[in-house]
Amino acid sequence: MDPLSNAVRKSGADAYVVYASSRDTDMRYLTHFTTSDPFVFLKKPGEPGVIIVSQMETGRASREASATVMTRTQAGLPEILKTEKDPYRATAKMIAGQAGKKILVPPDFPIALANALSEYCTVLVDSGTVQSMRAKKSKNEVLVMKNVQKITEKAMGRAISLIKNASVKKGILHIDQKPLTAEYVKFSMHSLLLEHGCGAVDTIVSCGEDTAIPHMTGTGPLKSDEPIVIDLFPVEEKSGYYADMTRTVVKGEPSTDIQEMYDTLREAKQLGISRVKTGASGADIHLAVVDFFKDHGYESDTRGFVHNLGHGVGLQVHELPTVGPAGKALASGNVITIEPGLYYPGIGGVRLEDIGVVTAKGFENFTVFPEVLIL
Repeated sequence: MDPLSNAVRKSGADAYVVYASSRDTDMRYLTHFTTSDPFVFLKKPGEPGVIIVSQMETGRASREASATVMTRTQAGLPEILKTEKDPYRATAKMIAGQAGKKILVPPDFPIALANALSEYCTVLVDSGTVQSMRAKKSKNEVLVMKNVQKITEKAMGRAISLIKNASVKKGILHIDQKPLTAEYVKFSMHSLLLEHGCGAVDTIVSCGEDTAIPHMTGTGPLKSDEPIVIDLFPVEEKSGYYADMTRTVVKGEPSTDIQEMYDTLREAKQLGISRVKTGASGADIHLAVVDFFKDHGYESDTRGFVHNLGHGVGLQVHELPTVGPAGKALASGNVITIEPGLYYPGIGGVRLEDIGVVTAKGFENFTVFPEVLIL
């Protein structure tokens, strides 16, 4: 019995129901169907999932969806609308007619629809079964994510090549006699990604003191002799799967503090990677790196190492499992990052990040891009 059917049976419900567009990653995972309009997914224990879509989406859904396709007309919505004009109540009555008297819904189910459904059936809230299912990647999902990571590394290579080949004028990097800006580096990476069917938002290209703020996206001209943190996490448009990686570089000579932070960081990342395997605790791996940093004189509070060691990646760039204080046992098939960082206002920050899959033997690293601080 599949995990979703087990969750439905355990709750005593008749079916599991989702109402969302494919922007909802659980819906995309369950149906493999993409559309900007919300639609219904329902699954009864031991039976194939069913989606209820508009007539205009039927042909495409029949080709793409991994569920049985039903139109709203077949589900009785037009007849319901003859007497029920409120759209939430009408949709709720349609769902109840197909799903049963007791339904299980995800935690982020629309509250207005849940309230309307409560007039026709009992609504129970699931604790996150689908998120747990998504955390363990299939062989095909792993292959897709490996490919996205290869494209990510091509884009990272373009960014670092720009920085490496830049000239320095009065402490500012230049390309073709113009200042090399964070915006131009991002544009160059994003252009390459688009050529390979991927997109990215919130890409980080930060420089100097801005690197001491982990998620500062960066703006303006890049400087020589200062750390430049490049954090790129694109998504493949066709599959919806992400990759994620970070590198830190300096064009010129880094300060002694930055060099020492970087050297310690590389060791910390390798320590984290060495602890990854099936059954290992995400919390224990994180704490091992915290202790390592402490032994080398770096805090893990409001400065120093200020975030989780890693996170799951899939249809979202941050998903289960957690490699941090709340982390639980890792499972084979989890795709995770290992990304220690050190951040000190007035000095700057450094971060390195690899992505890979958890196996019984350890961490199968998808990332082959070199770690070179000084360009």
